[in-house]
Amino acid sequence: MNQHYPDKPLTLGILGSGQLGRMIAISAAQMGIAAHIYAPDASDSPAGQVAHRITQAPYDDKEALGEFAACVDAVVSEFENMPAPSLDMLAQTVAVCPGAKALQTAQNRLAEKQMAGDVSMDVPRYFAIRSADDLAAALTELNADAILKTTELGYDGKGQLRLSPDSDPQEAWAALATGEAILEEKISFSSEVSFLIGRSLTGEICHFPASENRHENGILAHTTAPAMLSETLIAEGQKSAEKMAEALGLTGVLAIEMFVSSDGRLLFNEMAPRPHNSYHWTIEGCTTSQFEQLVRIALGLPFGSTQMNGKWEMQNILGQHMDQITPALQEAGAHIHLYGKASARTDRKMGHITRQL
Repeated sequence: MNQHYPDKPLTLGILGSGQLGRMIAISAAQMGIAAHIYAPDASDSPAGQVAHRITQAPYDDKEALGEFAACVDAVVSEFENMPAPSLDMLAQTVAVCPGAKALQTAQNRLAEKQMAGDVSMDVPRYFAIRSADDLAAALTELNADAILKTTELGYDGKGQLRLSPDSDPQEAWAALATGEAILEEKISFSSEVSFLIGRSLTGEICHFPASENRHENGILAHTTAPAMLSETLIAEGQKSAEKMAEALGLTGVLAIEMFVSSDGRLLFNEMAPRPHNSYHWTIEGCTTSQFEQLVRIALGLPFGSTQMNGKWEMQNILGQHMDQITPALQEAGAHIHLYGKASARTDRKMGHITRQL
């Protein structure tokens, strides 16, 4: 890492135009760093509204990507569905976070589960499903409640079905309408937690405090931090995040979501090689937020402190919760972050509120 702040203006390239890109750009601006957003829908997007510059082009446009790389000092991706070959191309001329391997793994739930097992995390039983016959055989072998998920592009509860041993596999497979899926054992858990790690361009590591999460309809609704976990489980979760980051060759930040089973074990659920919804509380709750830490890492600057400033909660504002904004504006101690989205609809993430507890 650099020991001195550069004496020339810096520009951070951000792939993606959503709320994570917006919060990355805001954090960069607070450090005197310009943000250049690259996305097919960059114009008047949540991130584009606060950026110094935008490029509106497809993610596989080689000419546009080359011009983008030439005018930024580093690149980060705010979402995991960026084409990995495009990231490889950018990496030839500029530092890139999180790296192509991390993105490729995060783009497929089967690959995530395989990676978690490879680094010795406990993983719920799962089956690769590519036909109704595969699903029928897996339901018979599992003989328990399960969740069938698409391996790609599913998020916030989308692209998944809850099944029981007597579910009709033909009907379920047709309803999911995909070529590949994963059937996961439904876990009896006492809580859901997440761990966030930062890894520098040279492999140095930092950890954020663990978060405890509550989901509703598959969407994160509420997070409290620090999570009420034993020191043993916190150490285990942080070590798992380190192993995953190293195996992925990741630079940037990595979140892993885990179940705490009813018998007290940590079980891997999902990963995200980017800032994560369950750590939005770090904007007010940590000396250095997850967004600022990513900016620092991408540009080779020293880590900021991840020390917490008390206990915090984060509440998501979805499209059906817009009536909560006005009361929150009048609430002492409520920190409101709205994402500048043009329209509200059910289950769309419109913003979040953080509070110190």
